[in-house]
Amino acid sequence: LAEIGDDRTRFADARALKAYSGSAPVTRASGKKRYVGRRYIKNNRLIAAGFLWVLSAMRVSPGANAHYKHRRERGDWHAGAQRHLFNRMIGQLYHCLQSRQLFDEQHAFTSGPSAALATAA
Repeated sequence: LAEIGDDRTRFADARALKAYSGSAPVTRASGKKRYVGRRYIKNNRLIAAGFLWVLSAMRVSPGANAHYKHRRERGDWHAGAQRHLFNRMIGQLYHCLQSRQLFDEQHAFTSGPSAALATAA
């Protein structure tokens, strides 16, 4: 939270925060080619804290663990699956800060294919 700052209007939307943190991929498309890669210019302290956040969330949160496992089953490498989970969690953090609501895991990880995995766990 210290890396994000206390100004709620600093980021226009969740996409801006995700880009600042380095969790959102860089996409380029022209003609027949499409490139999706990771960001090199980012807040390094925030992404480092994010990976620690994801690692601890995977251990205690069934929804986060199910989301990570789903990404691994889809073929993502370990770091890619972690980055994707961090991307989702930083978006949820943005929503909680903007709406002034507490984080609710049941609400956060109920949509998508990870919901079926979370209920199975």
